[in-house]
Amino acid sequence: MLSPKRTKFRKQHRGRLKGISLRGNHVSFGRFALQALEPAWITARQIESGRRAITRYARRGGKLWIRIFPDKPISMRPAETRMGSGKGSTEYWVSVVKPGRILYEISGVSESIARAAMKIASYKISIRTQIVTSDTQ
Repeated sequence: MLSPKRTKFRKQHRGRLKGISLRGNHVSFGRFALQALEPAWITARQIESGRRAITRYARRGGKLWIRIFPDKPISMRPAETRMGSGKGSTEYWVSVVKPGRILYEISGVSESIARAAMKIASYKISIRTQIVTSDTQ
């Protein structure tokens, strides 16, 4: 699963999910892409399961680009712990995704295979998405 090798700080604030994606919102590398329509935290597990779904359906044909990286640590406290005593330890990593962000790109496969693979990957991610092509941008 994806996670940073090292970070400047071990724990982060939660932040806010407002606005639209200003960067990473155009199809740059592939021909077909999966674009987010809602703001969300997408976990490293969801990114990996989407990648597996696309590569399995495309039968390892074509090239796949993952355009998001989980660089935000999410911390959790142990169950049945009293209040106080600081912030919990890092449990998993997420990528902050805003509407318009491109999640995956694929090229080197036919349109029908690419659309079906992206549709399967969209089920793995807990937000509404749309499939876009490089000529519709």
